[in-house]
Amino acid sequence: MDRVSESTLVHRADQADMDAAGRLLHDFNREFAEPTPPARIVAKRLGELVAGGDTIVLLAGEDPVGVAVLRLRGAIWSGALECYLAELYVVPEQRRRGLGRALMMAAIREARERGAETMDIGVDEPDLAARRLYESLGFTNRTGGPGGPLMYVYERDL
Repeated sequence: MDRVSESTLVHRADQADMDAAGRLLHDFNREFAEPTPPARIVAKRLGELVAGGDTIVLLAGEDPVGVAVLRLRGAIWSGALECYLAELYVVPEQRRRGLGRALMMAAIREARERGAETMDIGVDEPDLAARRLYESLGFTNRTGGPGGPLMYVYERDL
Protein backbone atom coordinates (compact mmCIF):
# COMPACT_ATOMS: atom_id res chain seq x y z
CA MET A 1 0.00 0.00 0.00
CA ASP A 2 1.08 3.55 -0.67
CA ARG A 3 1.82 5.73 2.32
CA VAL A 4 -0.18 8.91 2.64
CA SER A 5 1.58 12.22 2.49
CA GLU A 6 1.79 14.61 5.41
CA SER A 7 -0.83 16.68 3.62
CA THR A 8 -3.43 13.91 3.93
CA LEU A 9 -6.87 15.37 4.33
CA VAL A 10 -7.37 15.67 8.07
CA HIS A 11 -10.07 18.08 9.07
CA ARG A 12 -11.87 19.17 12.18
CA ALA A 13 -15.28 17.56 12.22
CA ASP A 14 -18.38 19.70 12.39
CA GLN A 15 -21.91 18.62 13.24
CA ALA A 16 -22.42 17.28 9.70
CA ASP A 17 -19.51 14.86 10.26
CA MET A 18 -20.75 13.31 13.49
CA ASP A 19 -22.38 10.28 11.79
CA ALA A 20 -19.04 9.31 10.22
CA ALA A 21 -17.18 9.89 13.50
CA GLY A 22 -19.77 7.88 15.43
CA ARG A 23 -19.50 5.00 12.96
CA LEU A 24 -15.71 4.93 13.23
CA LEU A 25 -15.73 4.95 17.04
CA HIS A 26 -18.43 2.26 17.10
CA ASP A 27 -16.32 0.12 14.74
CA PHE A 28 -13.26 0.75 16.92
CA ASN A 29 -14.93 -0.67 20.01
CA ARG A 30 -16.38 -3.60 18.09
CA GLU A 31 -12.97 -4.45 16.64
CA PHE A 32 -11.56 -4.78 20.15
CA ALA A 33 -14.66 -6.46 21.63
CA GLU A 34 -15.46 -3.47 23.85
CA PRO A 35 -19.05 -2.52 24.65
CA THR A 36 -20.47 0.20 22.43
CA PRO A 37 -23.84 1.80 21.87
CA PRO A 38 -25.15 1.97 18.29
CA ALA A 39 -23.19 4.29 16.00
CA ARG A 40 -26.06 6.81 15.86
CA ILE A 41 -25.97 7.16 19.66
CA VAL A 42 -22.20 7.65 19.62
CA ALA A 43 -22.64 10.29 16.88
CA LYS A 44 -25.29 12.13 18.92
CA ARG A 45 -23.07 12.18 22.02
CA LEU A 46 -20.05 13.37 20.04
CA GLY A 47 -22.16 16.18 18.63
CA GLU A 48 -23.14 17.24 22.15
CA LEU A 49 -19.53 17.17 23.33
CA VAL A 50 -18.27 19.17 20.35
CA ALA A 51 -21.06 21.72 20.82
CA GLY A 52 -19.95 22.09 24.46
CA GLY A 53 -16.59 23.42 23.26
CA ASP A 54 -14.21 21.14 25.18
CA THR A 55 -14.04 18.36 22.60
CA ILE A 56 -12.43 18.32 19.15
CA VAL A 57 -13.04 15.53 16.64
CA LEU A 58 -10.66 15.11 13.73
CA LEU A 59 -11.34 12.95 10.68
CA ALA A 60 -8.89 11.58 8.11
CA GLY A 61 -9.80 10.96 4.48
CA GLU A 62 -12.57 12.21 2.24
CA ASP A 63 -14.73 9.23 3.14
CA PRO A 64 -13.37 9.19 6.66
CA VAL A 65 -11.24 6.18 7.55
CA GLY A 66 -9.66 7.58 10.70
CA VAL A 67 -10.73 9.56 13.74
CA ALA A 68 -9.14 11.28 16.72
CA VAL A 69 -11.03 12.70 19.69
CA LEU A 70 -9.42 15.35 21.90
CA ARG A 71 -10.78 16.46 25.28
CA LEU A 72 -9.54 19.77 26.72
CA ARG A 73 -9.56 20.80 30.36
CA GLY A 74 -8.07 23.59 32.45
CA ALA A 75 -4.70 22.77 34.01
CA ILE A 76 -4.24 22.96 37.76
CA TRP A 77 -0.64 24.23 37.78
CA SER A 78 -0.92 26.88 35.08
CA GLY A 79 -3.47 29.00 33.29
CA ALA A 80 -3.16 26.79 30.20
CA LEU A 81 -5.14 23.78 29.07
CA GLU A 82 -4.33 20.07 29.13
CA CYS A 83 -5.38 17.85 26.26
CA TYR A 84 -6.38 14.21 26.58
CA LEU A 85 -6.34 12.12 23.41
CA ALA A 86 -9.46 10.12 24.20
CA GLU A 87 -9.53 8.07 20.99
CA LEU A 88 -7.42 7.44 17.91
CA TYR A 89 -8.60 4.94 15.31
CA VAL A 90 -7.83 4.05 11.71
CA VAL A 91 -9.78 1.30 9.94
CA PRO A 92 -7.69 -1.88 9.66
CA GLU A 93 -7.29 -1.90 5.87
CA GLN A 94 -5.91 1.67 5.93
CA ARG A 95 -3.31 1.17 8.67
CA ARG A 96 0.46 1.45 8.19
CA ARG A 97 0.03 4.19 5.58
CA GLY A 98 0.62 7.22 7.79
CA LEU A 99 -2.98 8.10 8.63
CA GLY A 100 -2.45 7.70 12.37
CA ARG A 101 0.60 9.96 12.20
CA ALA A 102 -1.33 12.54 10.13
CA LEU A 103 -4.16 12.48 12.69
CA MET A 104 -1.68 12.84 15.56
CA MET A 105 0.15 15.74 13.92
CA ALA A 106 -3.19 17.50 13.38
CA ALA A 107 -4.21 16.70 16.97
CA ILE A 108 -1.01 18.22 18.36
CA ARG A 109 -1.51 21.31 16.18
CA GLU A 110 -5.16 21.70 17.28
CA ALA A 111 -4.28 21.27 20.96
CA ARG A 112 -1.50 23.88 20.75
CA GLU A 113 -3.78 26.31 18.89
CA ARG A 114 -6.40 25.95 21.62
CA GLY A 115 -3.80 26.74 24.29
CA ALA A 116 -2.91 23.29 25.60
CA GLU A 117 0.56 22.85 27.08
CA THR A 118 0.44 19.07 27.46
CA MET A 119 -1.27 16.06 25.88
CA ASP A 120 -1.78 12.73 27.56
CA ILE A 121 -2.76 9.36 26.15
CA GLY A 122 -3.68 5.99 27.59
CA VAL A 123 -2.54 2.99 25.55
CA ASP A 124 -2.59 -0.75 26.21
CA GLU A 125 0.81 -2.39 26.72
CA PRO A 126 0.33 -4.92 23.88
CA ASP A 127 -0.56 -2.18 21.36
CA LEU A 128 3.00 -1.86 20.09
CA ALA A 129 2.07 -0.02 16.89
CA ALA A 130 0.32 2.76 18.81
CA ARG A 131 3.11 2.93 21.37
CA ARG A 132 5.73 3.25 18.61
CA LEU A 133 3.71 6.01 16.94
CA TYR A 134 3.32 8.00 20.16
CA GLU A 135 6.94 7.55 21.16
CA SER A 136 8.10 8.63 17.69
CA LEU A 137 6.19 11.87 18.27
CA GLY A 138 7.91 12.54 21.60
CA PHE A 139 5.40 11.03 24.03
CA THR A 140 6.85 9.08 26.94
CA ASN A 141 5.51 6.73 29.57
CA ARG A 142 8.25 7.70 32.01
CA THR A 143 8.76 10.72 34.21
CA GLY A 144 12.03 12.36 35.11
CA GLY A 145 13.62 11.55 31.74
CA PRO A 146 15.17 8.26 30.65
CA GLY A 147 15.29 5.74 33.46
CA GLY A 148 12.61 7.55 35.47
CA PRO A 149 9.75 5.65 37.07
CA LEU A 150 7.04 4.18 34.88
CA MET A 151 3.74 6.05 34.74
CA TYR A 152 0.48 4.12 34.95
CA VAL A 153 -3.05 4.98 33.88
CA TYR A 154 -5.74 3.57 36.17
CA GLU A 155 -9.47 3.56 35.61
CA ARG A 156 -12.55 2.31 37.43
CA ASP A 157 -16.21 2.06 36.57
CA LEU A 158 -18.34 4.17 38.92
